[in-house]
Order: sequence, then structure tokens, then C-alpha cells
Amino acid sequence: MPDPIIIGKGDQPVPLLPKMANRHGLIAGATGTGKTITLQGLAEEFSRMGVPVFLSDVKGDLSGISQPGSAHPKIQERVDLIGLEDFQFQGFPVTFWDVFGKQGHPVRATITDMGPLLLSRLLNLNETQQGVLTLVFRVADDNGWLLLDLKDLRSMLQFVAENAGDFQTLYGNISAASVGAIQRRLLTLEDQGGNDLFGEPALNLQDMMQTDAAGLGVINVLASEQLMNAPLLYGTFLLWLMSELFETLPEVGDPEKPKLVLFFDEAHLLFDDAPDILIDKVEQVVRLIRSKGVGVYFVTQNPLDVPDTVLGQLGNRVQHALRAFTPRDQKAVKAAAETFRPNPQLDTRQVISELGVGEALVSTLDAKGRPSMVERTLVRPPRSSMGPITATMRRQLMAGSLVAGVYDTPIDRESAYEILSAKAELLAQEQQAAEVAKMQEEALARAQRRPAGRQRQTVSESFFKSAARAVGSQVGRQLIRGVLGSLFGGRR
Repeated sequence: MPDPIIIGKGDQPVPLLPKMANRHGLIAGATGTGKTITLQGLAEEFSRMGVPVFLSDVKGDLSGISQPGSAHPKIQERVDLIGLEDFQFQGFPVTFWDVFGKQGHPVRATITDMGPLLLSRLLNLNETQQGVLTLVFRVADDNGWLLLDLKDLRSMLQFVAENAGDFQTLYGNISAASVGAIQRRLLTLEDQGGNDLFGEPALNLQDMMQTDAAGLGVINVLASEQLMNAPLLYGTFLLWLMSELFETLPEVGDPEKPKLVLFFDEAHLLFDDAPDILIDKVEQVVRLIRSKGVGVYFVTQNPLDVPDTVLGQLGNRVQHALRAFTPRDQKAVKAAAETFRPNPQLDTRQVISELGVGEALVSTLDAKGRPSMVERTLVRPPRSSMGPITATMRRQLMAGSLVAGVYDTPIDRESAYEILSAKAELLAQEQQAAEVAKMQEEALARAQRRPAGRQRQTVSESFFKSAARAVGSQVGRQLIRGVLGSLFGGRR
């Protein structure tokens, strides 16, 4: 069994048992109280026991986890106080990811993978619009048309709207207004970077579950500074990642250590304005994903940011200082204090407001899954560098990563857009051929109505006869489509 992770020390060392690490956790506290340092230290220790880690780098300062830290008197003082005998500075294997492909390897998902529920949340659709979107997915599935990127979804929406009468009996009414609203939301999503997120090659989750040659778990760092400018996109991506892991990983029960640990910073963005059906889905995934060997740790300023149904699933708690300046702050302090198992030696509610930087109230699960009494804890310092690395170092690490070259070039294979475009082109050709045939018949009828004897042809008659002779060749057909389409209102 792997050794416990020492989070820090109170009256005695405070351990996190690897076997209980997949019972999830919460790291909370006001800005500047040490949440990022706690996250970094835990990620390192999971990596050291061979567990891959995913974390979102919201402030851009977690890339330093790839480099060894530097000696400093304050760090050494903390190491001595906690009694970390095996402490040494160390860098860790890192894979950088970025939805926009600038600070890391591109991360993509297909429209089909995301599904109508998460897409509806991402587009902020109402119930009626969500119903239309679900119908569009159903039509695509029934016809075997792949939905990979945004242009596929646009084409399907247009196709369903133009053929609403054909689908009404089988699928129900399709509101043109709802289709228009969804199309407008897609424009907004494109402006936020949706074209970068949706497409292929889609992320293979196994590529996030790697170890290096030394047996260290690879730490996957998602560059989130730019992504935070589109908070709905950020939150939806993280929810998709968690749901996809739940759907694809096999059951493993309670392993000796997790197969993967996720740290979601700014966790409130996962739940802000989320409909009840989505909150229920997240609660279900969090509750059941532990049996897949995945631990989920939410990092946020305020415990109230996490819904109660989800908060109740988080067995390991690290609570940094909260400042009770407003009634909501006071409510948060009280709520945080009441979630801990009481310690007779501590006034938990009072201590939360008194904690210094790098201190936290900590409670973890024991070997039987019971929460330990809360301890006022000095949190261990990281082994790696605190702060960002240079752009040159980042590029070098990306060039040597395990997925270098796998995701960097986008792929655009045949999907709904190409299929529907081909159908539209075929329909246009059939309509143009029908128009030419009709003109031929009309020209022939006029010729048959002329009096006997040779008469001079009009300009238009000569034109139509020339057009009829040209129909036999491909070049002629293309010429007639161009000219007649504009003269006689042909449409694609």
C-alpha cells in the first residue's frame, strides 16, 4: 500500500490516505490564502506515487511544477516544523494543454461527444430550445450523420428547419424561432473560441493517464488564463471531461490508490446558472465516479459555491482562511465550520477567520471512511518551483511531451456538413436539369406552332437551341447552370 500523503502538521502530521483519495475533496479559501500552493503540493505527491493528475491553471503560475524548486529560508523553516524527512526539490513530468492551442497541445471534443444537455448549458438555451437541439441530435443519429464541429451543427439546424414538415409527425413541432435563436448563440460561441474546442482529433482520455519512465504520474496542466474570459466554455469543458471519464472508464471498486485525480480550480464556474437537471447529473457523476478510481477535488473561494448535493460527496477537506466582512461571508464561515467533525480543542468557526497564509483547517477520511477531527494545519511546501516558466521552456516541454504531434494538426473528415452540402448540390443539379428540359419542351412547342416554310429564327430561339445542344456535355451543363440560374431564378 502506498504511503500516506502528508498534507501538513497540526499537533501531529495530517495524512491523506491514498485509498481514500478517490472519495473526492474540497480546497477552499479566500484569495491569497494559499489554495494554489496546497493544490500544487497535493498534485506533486500524487505524481510521486504514480497517479496521473489533471489540473486547470487559472492564474498561469502552475507551469513551474515542471521545474525543481529553489532553497529558501522560509521553505526550510516550514519543512523543519512539519518534519518532512524525505523532502527534496524536484520537477515533475508535465503535459501542457490549451483549448486554443497556444500554451499547450490543442484539446478538442466533438459535438456528439458533448451531447445536447451540456451544449444546451453552454449555449444558455431555454427548455424549448433544448428540445429542438435534442431533436437535431436525434435526426443526425437516425441518419448516421456525424456531428463533429460547429459547421456540422449549423448544417443540421438549417436542414431540420427547411424540412420541418417532414419531421413533424415523427419528432414533433420544430420552431423556426428556436432554430434561429440557437444559430445566433452558435455565433456567440464561435466568438468565444468554440471553433477551437469542437473538432478532431478529439482528446483520447488515455493520453491524460500516463506515467513517465521513472514511474511518476504525468501532471496534465490545462492553460486556463484565456479560457477564463469565456467562463461558460471553461465550466462546460470541465463538466464534459468529468462526464466522459465516468462514461468510458471501467469499474475498479476501491483501489489502493486512484487511477487519476482531477483538480478543478474556480469550481463555481461549473455550477453558476446551471439548470437543476445538470446539477443532478453532476451529483450523480461525482457520487459514482469514485468507483472508476477517479478522485475529484474542487478548488474555490467559498464552500457555498458548491451545491449541497455535491458538497456532501467531498470527504477530504482543506479549508484556508475566510474573511467574514459581509453577511454572505459570515454565512460561509458558519457553513464551513459546521461541515467539519468537531475538535474539542478548536473553536472551528473562530479559527477559520484567524488562519494565516499557508495554514488551513484539514479533515481527511480514515481507513474506514470516517472523517477525522478537524486539525489546524501548517500546509507542506511544494517540491517544485512556485511560479510560471518561460515561453521557451514551455515550447521545449511541449516538443518532448508524450503527445507531441498527435493533436497539433486538425482533421476534417466527412460528416453532416459534407453530406448535407452534397445533397444540396445534387438537388440543385436536378432542379437545373429540370429547368433546361422544360425550356427545351417550350422551344420545341413553339417551333411546332410556326406556319410552314422557312422563317428567320429569333435571337432567343437560337439561344435555346444552342443550350439544348450543350446539355450533352459536362462543360455545357456547368455553363447553363451559371447563366440560366441567374436569368431564370434557379436556386441551389
